[in-house]
Amino acid sequence: MNSTPATSDKLILVTGPARSGKSEWAESLAINSGKKVVYIATSQINSSDLDWQARIESHKNRRPSDWITLEIPVQLSEALINYSYEDYCILVDSLGTWLANILAQDEQAWHETLDSVIQSLLNVKGDVILVAEETGWGVVPSFPIGRLFRDRLGSLIRRVGVISDSVYLVIGGYVLPLSDLGRPLKL
Repeated sequence: MNSTPATSDKLILVTGPARSGKSEWAESLAINSGKKVVYIATSQINSSDLDWQARIESHKNRRPSDWITLEIPVQLSEALINYSYEDYCILVDSLGTWLANILAQDEQAWHETLDSVIQSLLNVKGDVILVAEETGWGVVPSFPIGRLFRDRLGSLIRRVGVISDSVYLVIGGYVLPLSDLGRPLKL
């Protein structure tokens, strides 16, 4: 990969489609931060899903051994605040997986959770790098749960994007600095 810019930003969003290199780019930003890295893994271990286990292992094997790894499938706001230190870089991988873990929330609970995460991101000390999947570029899902996931993830990414210092789109093996190329569409 090309040289990674230093992360002096407080909040960075890395987004893109599946298998595009989002996580690797986010990891390189965290390494280059020069800070102690706290890696928040939002996945839940499912020992009966061998493919999922292989994906988790691939991510684990890439991470430096000195990173603090936390498995936080639900309580993201609390984890962000608990590891809020100026000399820390928190890497959350990924928002889509976290959302899948709480998708059963009703609309009111979802909006409260979303507001809580946004407020935590606004108050956290140190750097935060968030990895998020883009799912809205394809066909509208034919099932209600698929539409709900896609719509909530799109809203989450948009809300995070407009408060981020830097936003990167990773696609086709390329990293595009969206925050340098465009401007945020305010809510």
